[in-house]
Amino acid sequence: MMDASFFHAQKALSRREALRLGALGTALTAIGGAGSAPALGAEPIPASASGMARSAKRYPNKKSINLWAFPYPQKLSLKDCFTLAKKAGFDAVEVNYDLESDLSPKAGEREVRAIGDAARAAGIEISGLCSFLFWPFPLSATDAAVRSRALELAGKMLDAAAWIGTENLLVVPGAVSIPWRKEAEVVPYDAVDKRAREAVRSMVGKAEKLRVRLNIENIFFNGYLMSPPEMVEFVDSFKSPFVRVHFDTGNIMPFQFPEHWIPLLGPRIQNVHLKEYSKKGTDFSIESFRPLLDGTTDWPAVLEAFDAAGYKGYLTFEYFHPFQHYPEALIYQTSDAMDRMLGRG
Repeated sequence: MMDASFFHAQKALSRREALRLGALGTALTAIGGAGSAPALGAEPIPASASGMARSAKRYPNKKSINLWAFPYPQKLSLKDCFTLAKKAGFDAVEVNYDLESDLSPKAGEREVRAIGDAARAAGIEISGLCSFLFWPFPLSATDAAVRSRALELAGKMLDAAAWIGTENLLVVPGAVSIPWRKEAEVVPYDAVDKRAREAVRSMVGKAEKLRVRLNIENIFFNGYLMSPPEMVEFVDSFKSPFVRVHFDTGNIMPFQFPEHWIPLLGPRIQNVHLKEYSKKGTDFSIESFRPLLDGTTDWPAVLEAFDAAGYKGYLTFEYFHPFQHYPEALIYQTSDAMDRMLGRG
């Protein structure tokens, strides 16, 4: 929404230019216009202001959104979420595996395949599967019983990814610390590194058999794999095309810049989270993430870096706070923002 100061600044514009900006009728009267104005945004921004409305370059990536942005399961069913995503203009949805919902250890192959079928019936692809379970059950935990449970759950996630019809499983390989879990232990980096490599190595055979990629996410908040060379070495050490990178733009933003990482990770990037973050604050919790474009990420630089690296896969908006009121507004706002970022009309 534009305030009065915007219209005062437009007094030097011609009536035709003001119309093309889609200004309100009252503002047009103030600068000499007559009659009613078109709806705000109905006309394109003038060529002299190209790049303000949307990217001048069109990118080929598919638009995806994580289920955490929806009020699921409190207000919407999975089918409702798929339908809403399609209506809002998304190509895909990323689903989440937990202990209680439709997609959990309680669901067998038949139930999980039905979820994939429901998405496709709605015209929606499944861009990937991820889970918060890597935090209460870290693959790098000191307790061998916790590590065993973590590997068991990771194996179930691999099965679920294959059954639901996606080739992407997000994997958090380990954690030195977990700041948002007060009860979480602090594990020495060398122990985390050893256990993370053992865990991922034990999963590679099944991943290759199921044709599901183990995509290692850069977290930053977990104190592990904190630089591009560390991530590159970790992924390459498995010598498997089924160990790739799930690149998250927002997780890097507190201390670094995603556009610096992308060229170094290059073809290892298999899947992507678009998360917005503002460097103006000092909050390093998951509460610090913002709706798309409401932050300090240099999105033109990020999109161009992905393009230069040859990444043409899904771009998935990840956000953990569905709107309390009119939650569908977040879905439509995000779709519109992604259209502008990707240069879509």
